[in-house]
Amino acid sequence: MPIDTSLDFVSINIAVITISDSRTKENDTSGDTLEKRITDAGHTMIKRTIIPDDVSQIKETLDTISKEKEIDCIITTGGTGLTGRDTTPEAVNAIASKHIDGFGELFRQVSFEKIGTSAIQSRAVAALINSTYVFLFARINRCMQRWLG
Repeated sequence: MPIDTSLDFVSINIAVITISDSRTKENDTSGDTLEKRITDAGHTMIKRTIIPDDVSQIKETLDTISKEKEIDCIITTGGTGLTGRDTTPEAVNAIASKHIDGFGELFRQVSFEKIGTSAIQSRAVAALINSTYVFLFARINRCMQRWLG
């Protein structure tokens, strides 16, 4: 179903968190892509940060940012893979008040149409943490850039 263009656009305030042991401000291309797409879509990027793949730091950062009144939504990139250090979904599951179960399925369905069976590797998750929407994406690579448009 397409977006109903008869409705007024409402901009939201978004925080972006890159979760990686190897990314810095200089090489965070996933964060750069998200920031550009957020602002190009007319939303406001309130905060952008990079943290390591550490489950306690992920939980603490998500909890703290989700309590900031001006933040409507948090988008994370990274930390969703299948290696031992990729613990973002586990961190979110531990502190979420509600899970948005259909997001992961929809994300994988749309990804499958763009990148084929590699989509099954996605551990995309969405949840509410302290009444703030949180969406976990994989690191934005060429395949994910195709998914995002």
